[in-house]
This record gives sequence, structure tokens and C-alpha cells, in this order.
Amino acid sequence: MQHDQLQGDGRLAVEEGPVTTGRPRPKRRLRRLLIVGGLALALTAGGGAAAYKFGLFSDIGDPMSFDKVKETAATPGVRPGVSMPTGPKASFVRTSRLPDGTQIAKTTLTGAKSGFTGDVWVWVPKEYDDPKYARSAFPVLISLPGGRGYPKNYWGTGPGLGLQQAVTDGAKAGTSLPFILVMPVINADTKHHFDGSDIPGQPRMGTWMADDVPAFTKANFRTFTSRDGWAIMGSSSGGFGAFKHVLKHPDRFKAAIASGVDIVPDSPLWNGNKQAMDANNPEKLAAKLIAAGGPEVYINFQIGTAESGRDKAEKFMKEYGRGPVHTRLQVIQDGEHNGKSYVRGMREGSLEWISKVMSAPTPDPGVR
Repeated sequence: MQHDQLQGDGRLAVEEGPVTTGRPRPKRRLRRLLIVGGLALALTAGGGAAAYKFGLFSDIGDPMSFDKVKETAATPGVRPGVSMPTGPKASFVRTSRLPDGTQIAKTTLTGAKSGFTGDVWVWVPKEYDDPKYARSAFPVLISLPGGRGYPKNYWGTGPGLGLQQAVTDGAKAGTSLPFILVMPVINADTKHHFDGSDIPGQPRMGTWMADDVPAFTKANFRTFTSRDGWAIMGSSSGGFGAFKHVLKHPDRFKAAIASGVDIVPDSPLWNGNKQAMDANNPEKLAAKLIAAGGPEVYINFQIGTAESGRDKAEKFMKEYGRGPVHTRLQVIQDGEHNGKSYVRGMREGSLEWISKVMSAPTPDPGVR
């Protein structure tokens, strides 16, 4: 006979016992159906969130679309400074569902300029689906992982690190803008470290990050036409990519949160190519921006007290944190070199700091 048991995730597990022949007893079969049915009803009583959490009706891996709201007849036309999705639309599959009903989805992008193909994860805040924001742009926070950052981006593979919840809670408290989170891979394989750059003779990861990922975002979401709606965050090697790109492309990006970060290019793939390295060196880029007098950029470093690197960040701030280069250091007490510590730092001040210099979505006053 078989014995039904509940696993830790709430799904029914079947334990194999001695094999029997013949039909199950009708009463026992009925009792099982009642138990399973009662469990499903209990889990769906709260709007279905619990049922999805425990896997009874999982739709993870299903196709999905972010086009939930449409422009209303009462508010026609495109607002100044707003870029409506230009297309072509990407094909997304759902990878996570958060308790508030928001979702993380993944697509595969082949960059038109870089020629590189990699996965991109996206999350949009609840406000994005509110009809009163149907004509509004939303600020974008491109979120980069550390380490190899391939074939997955740990900010996007699930909500466990708390990034999405930090944005949600901050938006509710008025300490963060409701950012769209775009989470691409940062490297081209698991063996090499590309510095988020176009290293001669290697896949063009700098072009992927600075050109192809923003173009993909504009094709699929309501975004701002100006750089005031574009920021980048990242940890470790992703933090290097974040603040390097803000300094290299200040006409496209305005702010960065750089956590546990390297300050200069360090990939062995450069092979001593000083000219190419200098073109991707934040120190060189900051000096060039200061000499040009702008445009202004905002860089928030994050360093935990339980990790090294604070001296390097402070040295950069002392030497280059002037003129158009605005810098700030978020010290995370007992913070380690990991995503959860960096999200805590974002909650404690970094998200609020960059949100003050970014453009916010604006509702239509006539739409409820």
C-alpha cells in the first residue's frame, strides 16, 4: 500500500510500501481526496499566494507578459520625456512569484550591437501595473551580480536576497523610487572575468551592458528618455561594472550603487593592453569627467565592516569625488562580501540617496 505524507514545501509525497493488488478501498480513497481538497482550499483562501508558494498550482516556467495595463481613453497621447515600449517584444517565462503578486521573468537576448547572447531577468514593481501610471515612465536600475555572473544573475534567479522586497518596501515608505529591475548576465562564460568591458579579442560585454541591455529595456517597458531615469547597481565585479559604466557613459546613466567593489580593471584577459584598460578604468574616466566639467554623476559605494576594500573606496572618493563626480559611502555594520549585506545597506540609505537624484513616475490625476 502507499502512504501519503506532506513534504516541507507542502506538496504530497508518496512513500512506497508493500505492493498490493486490487482496487484501493473506496473509503480510504475518498478520505485522501478530501484531505488533498481541503489542503488546496486552505492554501488558496488567501488569494492563491500560499498555493503558489507550496507548489500546488505552480506556473513557474510558463510564458508571461508585462503588458498588463494599457493607455486609457481618458488620457491619450504620450507624455514628454516618456518612451513607450518600442518593440520588438521579448518572450518572457516566469521564474519567480513574490508574495505581493509581482513576478520575476527571464528572456534570452541577442545583442544587436555586441552580438552576444545571454539571459536577462526582469522585475517590475506593483505601481507599474497600476492604470494611473499607464502613461508614466519608470526609472530603471540595471542590477549586476558579482563573481562570474554567468549563466545566471543571482539578483534575478529568485527573491531570496531581498532586492525586490527592498525596492517594494522603500517605495511604500517613500525612501526609494519604484525601480524596474533589469538583471542581465555580466560575463560571457564561467571561466573568464570580462570586467563588464569590451576586451580586445573577447565577447563585447561592455557593449552588451551599455547598449544592448538598455535597448532591450526600452523595447519592452515604459522608460524615461533622459539619463535621469537610468541607474546601475552591482556587487563585487558587478559593482565595478556599475560605477565604471556610469563614469564612461554619463550621457546615458546618472547614478550607481557599487558594493564591495574593485576600483580598477583586473581581468587577466587584458594581457597588458594599457590603452584598452585605461578606456575602462574608473580613475581615468573620473579624471576625464572632472576635466570636462560634467555631466554630473552620483556614485554610492557600499562596504561592510567585515570585508576589506574600504580604504580603496575612500581613496577614490578623496581623489575623484569632486566637481561633477558626487560620491557617498554606505558603511554596513557587520556587513560581509555578499548580496544580503549589500541589500541591507541599500535599505539603510543607498536607495534613498540615489532615488533623490532620479526621475520618479507620475500618475495621471484623472485616473483612479
